[in-house]
Amino acid sequence: MSAGPTAMVPGGLFAALRPLDPASPASAAWRALGAGACVPNPFYEADYALPAARAFGDGIRLLVVADRPPEEPGARWLALWPFRSSRTRWGVPLPVLVGWTHGFCPLGVPLLDGTEPARALQALCDAPRALGLSPRLLLLNAPADGPFAELLAARTNRRDAAYWAHARGALDLAGLEPARRAGYLDHVSGKGRRKLRLGRERLEAGGAVAFETVADPAALAAALDDYVALETAGWKGRAGTALGQRPAEAAFMRGMVAGFGAQGRIRIVRLRRNGRTLAAAILPRSGTEAFVLKVSYDEAEAAGAPGVQLVHRLTEAALRDGAIDRIDSCAAPDYRLAEMFWTGRRAIAHRLVEASPDRFFPLAAALEHARERYAGWRMRRRVR
Repeated sequence: MSAGPTAMVPGGLFAALRPLDPASPASAAWRALGAGACVPNPFYEADYALPAARAFGDGIRLLVVADRPPEEPGARWLALWPFRSSRTRWGVPLPVLVGWTHGFCPLGVPLLDGTEPARALQALCDAPRALGLSPRLLLLNAPADGPFAELLAARTNRRDAAYWAHARGALDLAGLEPARRAGYLDHVSGKGRRKLRLGRERLEAGGAVAFETVADPAALAAALDDYVALETAGWKGRAGTALGQRPAEAAFMRGMVAGFGAQGRIRIVRLRRNGRTLAAAILPRSGTEAFVLKVSYDEAEAAGAPGVQLVHRLTEAALRDGAIDRIDSCAAPDYRLAEMFWTGRRAIAHRLVEASPDRFFPLAAALEHARERYAGWRMRRRVR
């Protein structure tokens, strides 16, 4: 990680602005922060973000808070947020720092030290002013409830506003006793169960269908290649957007799967029949939480709903093994597959945050609201 601006912030901490550099020598401190983050976000961890740099990192910089300059030996990182600067988001010369998200990064919560999250967040908010950056932070797809939202709400004399609020399906098993785990799927209706049974019978008409979980680092590369082939054979392949047609994105996935796989932190789950994959999903993990990054299925088997069957079998497996407390579907607002089985919801919203006193914050909030309304109008018009 090449040197960049560094400044002191209140509380005796250091704020630093650094490039998103795959050759970063400070990755160990970054990994330690990700492993102990207040709110898990594998998409901002070193072994995810650094492989993504070449495919999605154009213009991205890192805002880092540490107890000393971040490259120094023994430095302890307390906060990290990848962002890009924008002067044109609202069509007027009002700069804003926009959190990094992309098609493979569906969660934009900063990494905050789990032992001192309030101190870490305060220092992260103090950092832009100390480094001469905009005091306006726009966190895309951030949690709208839970620990991070509570930390934002606890700040005094600072404003924030939420946009594009929605809730996505989540399998939330934390604290559930064995009896409640065993009955978790009881809410599925009789009609839903009949559809599941019919779909399974259709898939198994050609042979037994097995649910597989691939976690062995030696097997993950081949499982990823299998997933890429499955996706390329479907509608994404016809549209030219499949991983197999985008070398930079495929290289990112291979690097990320190798890095997370070496740590035992990624699973590829799939339904297979006679050596042929009917549906597959890629799930990176952070602690006891997993995230559904990608899902694909064999369109020739659509009558058996292999994607639905995969999520159902994944749910059953999670209920049995007890190693996962939560699975975030990472789904778009209009994608309801996980909600057929998962009763939990994760509230998500874009959060515009006043990092330091900003007389233009009301204007920025009004402009972002107008942008949200205009985008919603265009979406409704396309639907009609």
